[in-house]
Amino acid sequence: MIIGMSELDVAARLGAAMAAGMVMGLNRDLMGKPAGVRTLGLVGLGSALATMAASGFVTATNLNVDAISRAIQGIITGIGFLGAGVIFREDHHQRVRGLTTAASIWLTACFGMVCGIGAWMIGFIALVLALLLLLFGKSVERFARWLRPEKPDPDADGPADKSVT
Repeated sequence: MIIGMSELDVAARLGAAMAAGMVMGLNRDLMGKPAGVRTLGLVGLGSALATMAASGFVTATNLNVDAISRAIQGIITGIGFLGAGVIFREDHHQRVRGLTTAASIWLTACFGMVCGIGAWMIGFIALVLALLLLLFGKSVERFARWLRPEKPDPDADGPADKSVT
């Protein structure tokens, strides 16, 4: 038995964090994005492990809040580097790509932390909401653009007359 936790509880927390990451990664994989099932599964697993290690592997009723707070701060900082690695700017289109994948990486770390402290229902609700957003968010954005078409940008490349007088 690990200090204050059964092996089954440890396996459940780590497994839930990894599974949440893998579900998020499956969505990213299906969208052809760079961070997929393995990457986000590892982010979730690692975050849960770090959070549990900081808590001293104690039960959810006896958490060391200061230690967990420091671990969470470190995880969030470290995950920023992974997220930054998937964001890039396309100069020729004036677009930034990879922000949703970076946010997915960050959120997966949060799933790991929540599972690490054993807050199952919060993690499950957040996972469902995240999947709904990833599945239907693009449609909502398209609908919003359809409701309010943008005016053409005079500086954008397009069919506008570019003759010099």
